[in-house]
Amino acid sequence: MPKLNGVMETALYVDDLARAVAFYRDSLGLQILNQDARFAAFDVGGSSVLLLFKRGATLQTVHLPGGTIPPHDGQGPLHIAFAVAADELAAWETRLTEQGVAIEGRTDWPRGGHSIYFRDPDNHLLELLTPGVWAIY
Repeated sequence: MPKLNGVMETALYVDDLARAVAFYRDSLGLQILNQDARFAAFDVGGSSVLLLFKRGATLQTVHLPGGTIPPHDGQGPLHIAFAVAADELAAWETRLTEQGVAIEGRTDWPRGGHSIYFRDPDNHLLELLTPGVWAIY
């Protein structure tokens, strides 16, 4: 069987693209790779891409010079987790608090990792997690 090498893209669907872009850029410090009226793509740690799509803007096939992208969309609050170094979790919590982002939960995991949970402007549950949460991280 051929092997999967990882998750390259993760997508969230947002109601206000400009508001979401500002949150991910300003609060999390992510760099924009590409953007148009229907989506924004962010570099996450140089190894994956976070895609933000304006909800309802990708319900039709997108035709590009190199091919097509089939329709997709999503509803409701979704969850994604970002990996952070253990010695930077406290600094992240301080940064988020300074940005007016409420920390909704904290978890100390049996393997020794730690997580903090918070929401983006579209109510998606975001997590910052340290090594020790998963056996592979």
